[in-house]
Order: sequence, then C-alpha cells, then structure tokens
Amino acid sequence: MEAIEPAQTALVVMHYQTDILGLFPSVAPTLLANTRKLCDAARAKGVRVYFANLRFSPGYLEVSPLNKNGQGIKQLGLFVEDRVSPELGQQANEPLIIAHRASVFFGTDLEARLTAQGVDSLIMVGIASTGVVLSSVAYASDADFRLYTVKDCCYDPDQVVHEHLFSTAFDSRTTVLSLADALLLLA
Repeated sequence: MEAIEPAQTALVVMHYQTDILGLFPSVAPTLLANTRKLCDAARAKGVRVYFANLRFSPGYLEVSPLNKNGQGIKQLGLFVEDRVSPELGQQANEPLIIAHRASVFFGTDLEARLTAQGVDSLIMVGIASTGVVLSSVAYASDADFRLYTVKDCCYDPDQVVHEHLFSTAFDSRTTVLSLADALLLLA
C-alpha cells in the first residue's frame, strides 16, 4: 500500500449523525468506536476531517415529490435537528457539510473546498453503504480523486448487498481497507 500525503488527503465521515445511528442501536457502538479511532488517527497524521450530514429544513422543503428516496426520508420524520454523533469528537476546525441528497457532493461545496485545499485523496466512511457511500464514491471516482474506503467504518442494514458492494463497485473504484489497514496507512 502506497503512503498518503497528509496535506493532500481528507477523511470524509458521511452520515454519522444522531438520527441515523439511532436507527441501528445494535451496531452503533462498534461503528462509533471504529470511526473515532480512524478520526483520531487522521487528526494525529495531519489529515483533514470533514463531516457530512443529511439534513432538511422543517417541512422537508428540499424534498421533491419526484424523488422516491427523499419521499421515504420525509416519511421517517428525521434529519431536521440531529447533529454529528458526539462520540466522534468533532473539532472546531472540522467542517460540517450539509447535504439534501444521498451524495455528499450533490448540491454542496465539498468538492470546491477539497480542490481549493489541494486535496486529491479521500478516505471515505459512512452509513449506509447502499446510499451515501455508493453515491459519493461514484461521484468522487468520476471526479478523479484517489479513493480509500474503510469497510469496518461503513454499514448497511442489508449485509448481503453491503458485502457485494465492497467486493464489486467499491473495489473497482477505491482501495478497500480494514480499520487495521487504515490505521497503518495513517501511522
């Protein structure tokens, strides 16, 4: 595994927010512990950390009636007042990107921020693999970022599809890492 250049690398923590983790109480403690280790290792290495949350205004004004995924989200009644999971220890200098769609790039300034800072490599983690991770990895790959995904810090309630994505779509666009491998990369 080739070394990373910390100044040109960012860790993007996607949808690690209180409402989403509340939907998965049996796996949340492990996911949060794994991702906190990753965040702390990135911080220690000088890698920028970005958080991205799915968020809507009251009444879900950003949700089109044509967007099937958005309609499902609206039915849940969540993602209006939640926040980054405090267990991750977000620092004052770590931006929060607010997205209204599955991809953390769609309709946000994330790509512009990364490019302006000379970032060309992304370590990506998120919940859920079939939503934010798939959409964001596809975009970032097409935007020519060097990509890493940390499987132990990603989750999907459909474990069969989760495993399949990591062995196909993610493996063909990213370097798939275990948490142990990611921590070595950031050592």
